[in-house]
Amino acid sequence: MPDYTHSTPLAPSTVSTAVQTERSSPDQTRELALTIARAAEDRKGAEITILRVEEISYLADYFVIATGFSNVQVRAISRSIQDKVEEEWQRYPIRVEGLSEGNWVLQDYGEIIVHIFMPQEREFYNLEAFWGHAERIDFSPYPSMK
Repeated sequence: MPDYTHSTPLAPSTVSTAVQTERSSPDQTRELALTIARAAEDRKGAEITILRVEEISYLADYFVIATGFSNVQVRAISRSIQDKVEEEWQRYPIRVEGLSEGNWVLQDYGEIIVHIFMPQEREFYNLEAFWGHAERIDFSPYPSMK
């Protein structure tokens, strides 16, 4: 019997998955955004940016934006993020869009929206400029070992 617990196709480019009803604390949300950024880094995502938009947008608390240089890489970054968030946070995106095309994949985790772009799409939509007044969150790919 097929396992429909993780994703059910709604339309050619849209997937909906298990929804979490409880919001994370601000610190947990920030840590989740950092986990997402590191997962993108694991698949060689470029120009990874975390924007804190909670005070200027009702859409989400954070945007995580990354670039992939081929449709295959964009999808691999998306899969890496989903796998890492599922493994470390036991969470699934509420919605995933654009996976079949692979030019711009959007993952909605409720308080965090992930955008994975091909370079042309990232330049065209220029979310960093649109949300230019958002706080940029610094992250290192992995915490330093002490």
